[in-house]
Amino acid sequence: MKKSIALAAFGIAAFSFAATASAQAKPEDQIKYRKAGYSFMSWNMGKIKSNLEGTYNKDQVIAAANAIAGIANSGMGALYGPGTEKDVGDQKTRAKPELFQNMQEVGRIATDFNAATAKLASAAATGDKAAVQAAFGEVGKNCKACHDKFRAD
Repeated sequence: MKKSIALAAFGIAAFSFAATASAQAKPEDQIKYRKAGYSFMSWNMGKIKSNLEGTYNKDQVIAAANAIAGIANSGMGALYGPGTEKDVGDQKTRAKPELFQNMQEVGRIATDFNAATAKLASAAATGDKAAVQAAFGEVGKNCKACHDKFRAD
């Protein structure tokens, strides 16, 4: 219980700190960078899925899991600064306005996602396909938790 409270507090603090750092990039760039980060994570999720469904290559899975964890834990919250709740210039966003109104919940979801990606990287390092499968499923559940609440179709 204390661990989950500490993780939630850390996630909220990290998200808040990251949002402060967003002043360094224009809103249009923030949207562009966060879309690139999520696209790169998605591509790597696809690589892991392919390995789980086909011939399992431990090295490919490790590289993909580390890439996902690295981006997830890179301070992506900084890319949700003021002005990024709507389309800006040629950059379209699928973030719902509710995301920007529920930062405490978003911080909790982000903390859970970051923890899940770290567990995926740890599982991948073991080479245990079953452990990767379980951790991969948890990352997917965390992605869905945010998408269902805060991402427009």
